[in-house]
Amino acid sequence: MSTAIVRVSSASTEHRDGLPTAIRPRRASISERLWAALLALGALAVLATAAWLEPSEEGHGTHERLGLRPCVWVATMDTPCPTCGMTTAFSHAADADFRASFATQPLGMALSVLSAAAFWVLAHVSITGSTAARLCTNLLGGKLLWISLGALLAAWAYKLVTWGGS
Repeated sequence: MSTAIVRVSSASTEHRDGLPTAIRPRRASISERLWAALLALGALAVLATAAWLEPSEEGHGTHERLGLRPCVWVATMDTPCPTCGMTTAFSHAADADFRASFATQPLGMALSVLSAAAFWVLAHVSITGSTAARLCTNLLGGKLLWISLGALLAAWAYKLVTWGGS
């Protein structure tokens, strides 16, 4: 019985960084990097706008300082809408006043912090080609919709309890 030794060239099994091809992480494609750059710019625009706005003392209505109309829900029902206070919470968080941000709208504060984190992750992906964004989305998977819906309902319940009126 003869034993054959097969030699595989190192060019096919190793990358220039010395890691075996099988364990070397795949880089983000050009289109993934462009999407990451666009999303990072979007997150930055939201955060910059929030930093520019002066938060409303009432805990809602800050969006009107952008030239938007008053909330129809509040005007007709005198109760907060499900997203009531989000812009105000973002504005407080952009000013690093996390206590006021949380008191205004807990989900708004959480989303502002997540927006800032998303900006940095997406900027990193667009610049380096890292697959960190793919890892973040894979961790949440299909649960994200249910988590978001539960958080929105809990934040709305909080806003209903703490509502001071228009």
